[in-house]
Amino acid sequence: MSLVLGSSVVFLMPRVYYSDPESTVGWKGRWHFSVLAPAMTMTALTLLVDLPIKDAVESTRPGCGPEETKTAVSDSGCKSFGGPSTHAFASWGATGAGTGIFLVDTFRYSSGRFNAGGFIGNVAFPLTASVVTSIARGVAPGSAEAYEDAGQIAIGGVTGFLSGLAIGTAYAMFQRPNCGYGNALFCW
Repeated sequence: MSLVLGSSVVFLMPRVYYSDPESTVGWKGRWHFSVLAPAMTMTALTLLVDLPIKDAVESTRPGCGPEETKTAVSDSGCKSFGGPSTHAFASWGATGAGTGIFLVDTFRYSSGRFNAGGFIGNVAFPLTASVVTSIARGVAPGSAEAYEDAGQIAIGGVTGFLSGLAIGTAYAMFQRPNCGYGNALFCW
C-alpha cells in the first residue's frame, strides 16, 4: 500500500513553480499529462528488474534455496527470487523522480525559491512511503522469515533512487512547469 501511495503522489503532483515577474508574480501549480512519460519509464524499469534481472541474479529469499525457488514449490514462500527488491526499486524510484522534479523546479524555474507544498508532495511523502515499504519488505508478519534481506532491499532502493533521480531530472529539464501560452490548469 505504501508503494502505491508513494508512487502515485509523485506522478499526480502538480508542477509547482514561481511565476516570471513579467507575467503574474506568485506561485503556480500545473498538472502535466506529460508526467506519464517518466511514470511509464519507471514502470518499464521496474518490470525489467522484476522479470529478467531478478531471475538472472538468482538471489534467493531468506529461508529459501535456489532449487526450491526454481521449482516454485507451492505454499513455500519461495516462488520467486528476492533480489534486487522490486518493491524497494519502485518506491525509491518514485522518491528519486520526485526529488529530481522538485530540484529542477526549485532551482531552474523558481530561481531558488522553496515551496513547502512541492517539497511535501515530491520529496517528503514519497520518502516516508519508501522507508515504510523498505521496512515492510524486511519484516515478515506471522512467519520466521522476511520477504527480502537487507542487501536485496538496499540494492533495489539505491538503484531505484538513482534511476528515478535521472528520469525525474531529465523530464523536468525538458518539460517546463508552465503551460506556455494561456492560463490553463492542465498541460499537455
